Amino acid sequence: METVQFKTNIKCSGCIATVTPALNELVGKDKWEVDLLSPDKVLTVPAAVDEEEIRKALEKVGYKAEEI
Repeated sequence: METVQFKTNIKCSGCIATVTPALNELVGKDKWEVDLLSPDKVLTVPAAVDEEEIRKALEKVGYKAEEI
């Protein structure tokens, strides 16, 4: 499966809890992940999802995403 990655400002498990409902609805449960150990806090989602929709979903809950 091809994926798209985003640099985010998601910093902790509390942040992940905040974005989970939005990302689960848009992408699907267990189809996305955030690497909290990466300096860029990389969000990986399936390539089939529109990048702009990901950005908008995260902005609605107070986070930013920049495609890398």
